Amino acid sequence: MPKYSFTLNGKTVQVDAPGDLSVLWALRDKLGVTGPKYGCGINVCKACTSHLNGKAFNPCVTDLRDVAGKDVTTIEGLAKGDQLHPVQEAWLEQDVAQCGFCQPGQIMAAVALLKRTSNPTDEDIDAIENVCRCGSYFRIREAIKAAAAKMATPVAGPAAGGPSVPDVAPGQLPATGPGVATAAAGAAALAAAAATRLLRDADETEA
Repeated sequence: MPKYSFTLNGKTVQVDAPGDLSVLWALRDKLGVTGPKYGCGINVCKACTSHLNGKAFNPCVTDLRDVAGKDVTTIEGLAKGDQLHPVQEAWLEQDVAQCGFCQPGQIMAAVALLKRTSNPTDEDIDAIENVCRCGSYFRIREAIKAAAAKMATPVAGPAAGGPSVPDVAPGQLPATGPGVATAAAGAAALAAAAATRLLRDADETEA
C-alpha cells in the first residue's frame, strides 16, 4: 500500500492508502479530521470546502495522490490557537449557523474569497456556490462583509493607543444583524438563486 505525505493544518501527516482515495475520506476516516463534511461527493454542494496551497478546493473530488507534498488546510486549522479567524468571529456575531452542517465549508470558501478580494461585492459573494441547507444566505453575505471590514480595520486597543475593547460575557454575543423582515426577504432571494444554479448544473450534467 503506498504512503502519501502532505502538510495538514501546519503539521506533516502520512496516509497509508490507495492514491485514488478521495482526500475527504483520507481526512475523515484516516486522520480523524471531521470539519470538512460529506454532502454529495460530486463537487456540487461543496460542504467539504477546504484549502489546498491557500486556495479553495473540494476534497470529495480530489485524489489523495494529488495533494502529496502540498499544504492542506481545513476549518480546524483556520484559527490561531484560541484566536478565531475574523471570518469565524463574524459568523458568530452575525449568528449565521443554524444546523451548522455546511458552515465549515462556507467559512473556508469565504476566507478564500477574501484572499482574492478585500472588498467583495454582493455579486462576488453570491458567486460562492456552497449550498446552505437552511437557507441562511443573507446572513452569510452580511458575515462576509463584516469580516472584510474587520480585516481592513486596524485593531484598536491599549497597545495601539486606542480604547480598550469591552469584555463580552461567556455565551453572550453582540446584538447585530439585519431586521427579521429584511433577513427573510434576502434569504428567500438568495435561496432562489442557489436553487436556480443547482437546477442549471443538474441539467448540464444530464445533457
